[in-house]
Amino acid sequence: MSDSTPRRVRVRAPELVGKGGWLNTGDQRYTLADLRGRIVVLDFWTFCCVNCLHVLDELRELEEKHADTVVVIGVHSPKFVHEAEHAAVADAVERYGVAHPVLDDPELATWKQYAVRAWPTLVVIDPEGYVVAQHAGEGHVHAIERLVTELEAEHGAKGTLRRGDGPYVAPEPEPTVLRFPGKAIVLPGGTFLVSDTTRHQLVELAADGESVVRRIGTGTRGFADGGPDTAAFSEPQGLAPLDDGSVVVADTVNHALRRLDLATGGVTTLAGTGRQWWQGAPTSGPAREVDLSSPWDVALWDGQVWIAMAGVHQLWVYDPEERTVAVAAGTTNEGLVDGPAAEAWFAQPSGLAATPERLWLADSETSALRWVDLDGSVHTAVGTGLFDFGHRDGAAEQALLQHPLGVTALPDGSVAISDTYNHALRRFDPATGEVTTLATDLREPSDAVLVGDDIVVVESARHRLTRLRLPEEAVRVAAVAHRTQRAATEVAAGKLRLDVIFQAPAGQKLDTRYGPSTRLLVSATPPELLLAGEGADTDLVRDLELNPAVEEGVLHVSAMAASCDDDPAVEYPACHVHQQDWGVPVRLTEGGADRLPLVLAGMDEREA
Repeated sequence: MSDSTPRRVRVRAPELVGKGGWLNTGDQRYTLADLRGRIVVLDFWTFCCVNCLHVLDELRELEEKHADTVVVIGVHSPKFVHEAEHAAVADAVERYGVAHPVLDDPELATWKQYAVRAWPTLVVIDPEGYVVAQHAGEGHVHAIERLVTELEAEHGAKGTLRRGDGPYVAPEPEPTVLRFPGKAIVLPGGTFLVSDTTRHQLVELAADGESVVRRIGTGTRGFADGGPDTAAFSEPQGLAPLDDGSVVVADTVNHALRRLDLATGGVTTLAGTGRQWWQGAPTSGPAREVDLSSPWDVALWDGQVWIAMAGVHQLWVYDPEERTVAVAAGTTNEGLVDGPAAEAWFAQPSGLAATPERLWLADSETSALRWVDLDGSVHTAVGTGLFDFGHRDGAAEQALLQHPLGVTALPDGSVAISDTYNHALRRFDPATGEVTTLATDLREPSDAVLVGDDIVVVESARHRLTRLRLPEEAVRVAAVAHRTQRAATEVAAGKLRLDVIFQAPAGQKLDTRYGPSTRLLVSATPPELLLAGEGADTDLVRDLELNPAVEEGVLHVSAMAASCDDDPAVEYPACHVHQQDWGVPVRLTEGGADRLPLVLAGMDEREA
């Protein structure tokens, strides 16, 4: 590095510790010393988190391009109790095609050592074992690649860079008919159409739910229209029959809606560009010209295809007649807020079921069952927020779910809930306001469909459809309640300085061509926690006032910054949006911190 280059803040990287051990390494355990000489990118993730899944997709190109210098290590840091089970982490690593080593850290030991506050967070460690950058949220890989190129040159010149193959060892493929199937529907002839998510295919099964009639898609991740042998999907999920006899498919990682012609097996694209929606992008328009973000499920309701847009915590609609898409409900803020569609907050809506009067939805990150009325208002039947979950039956206002992914309308007006992380099928009856358990000992159920007097469950982590008789008597289970394992941050009552740290990547500057390039939105649960500082503004530093009468709660912080390449010679510089939502559990204590730093991109030099 020349003397004119500013020195990069460097902090010695803490060791990698996790009681769950390592995955994708051929049973080899690694320390940072083993990785010395390589550029290490730690990806703190948890498999429930759609933003974490976006980052997995973003990292693929970086891993391929810099395979001989960069080692990406996923540090799995669970939010839900189920995510602390090692077998569940191993399943998720295969389910989402994670092609790098993963450290299973069920007790959040490494998370705490690196002072991580959000999923996902990326930390870059240089070849000498020092932390040189930290990024929270999505959209940072372009900045990390630029840093990697700098580190390759710097440490290549110093002789401290070691090139070669990485520690990744691919697991052996399993020969099951389905592999982590996502959703299913019953076709007019009595067969099942299943999204075989991890194999990037659709599979038609016979009425027995086991025999393969046909497969649609190449079975390799891609985005291509065509016949059943040439069309390509990327982790397809939701399915819904259309009035013309075709099926609409939520092609989740392609950020698209696809149409399957059942007669020919041909696949075409209905909506989406293949690119992920970012803040500031159009929210309505011709369907093939508007970006989408991780559509997870679809349902035909009130003449339109409703889309559970998990990636941006919203509901969108596709109009089959006009061939347009538009936002229908949600603000993009993550949380549980009822009310008019435009003001409601969702948290990764992942399952939809339509009845004439209501659109039911499984809101996975708030462990909630919710519905939309015909007038567009949003209501919650079960669930209280981002951090409370469990398995508890009884009156809906105190019942608990754990990250449900599916919901199914039943003939009597009640709904069945695929309570995914509880490995259970639950039922909510609007007539009585009661939640009961229909079946247990399922393995990550993600959807269910009615077939006569039976209900057929997509048992995702057992790679099969499971037929159950709808019981007249509900199963009784011992009540369990959980809160997220994340430790609350101890802060002082009264004044608290919120400091969102953003340093534009090297070679870039804040984009101020169209006004302020940053935005900060702050709210709290319960709302009375905040006496001052709530709302939106453009400054990334804000003075909050916390109510001493409220002992604990959650600060919801959403930050956005836009940066562009800083080269006057380039007429149209490349620009990037950096965005992250934090839910920070806080506890008011005497002697607690009076400053809350949240790193969007860069390093908190006051803590370095």
